[in-house]
Amino acid sequence: MPKIHKYVDIDTIEREAKKDLIDRHSPFIHCNETAIAGEMFQVTVKMGNEFTHPDDFDHYIESITLFNGDTMLAKTQFVPGTLGNEKSHAEVTFNIRATGKKLNLVAHGYCTKHGIWESTAVKVEVA
Repeated sequence: MPKIHKYVDIDTIEREAKKDLIDRHSPFIHCNETAIAGEMFQVTVKMGNEFTHPDDFDHYIESITLFNGDTMLAKTQFVPGTLGNEKSHAEVTFNIRATGKKLNLVAHGYCTKHGIWESTAVKVEVA
């Protein structure tokens, strides 16, 4: 099983020393805090917050996957050059149908050079 890097598992000292590496590989989830049951709900996942990621032939963000707990909800894949071969933030907006009483959203981003990186979980109340 591949190692999954988690932003919250990296101690404060290492996080500050490697801020650019960690930030550019970490997925960040952006969405509303509440959703309406049975209706479509937008979830945007952006790779990196402050720092951009390379888009080179041998080093790029290959995929972003969205989970609700252990259930995969959506996945998108990129090819080298999708971002114009320039450092950028890979970003995707997923439209999912809100079900249950709450969503526990987690995203994984896969870098072809540095592996899988996991976001901080985002909880969404479903009314």
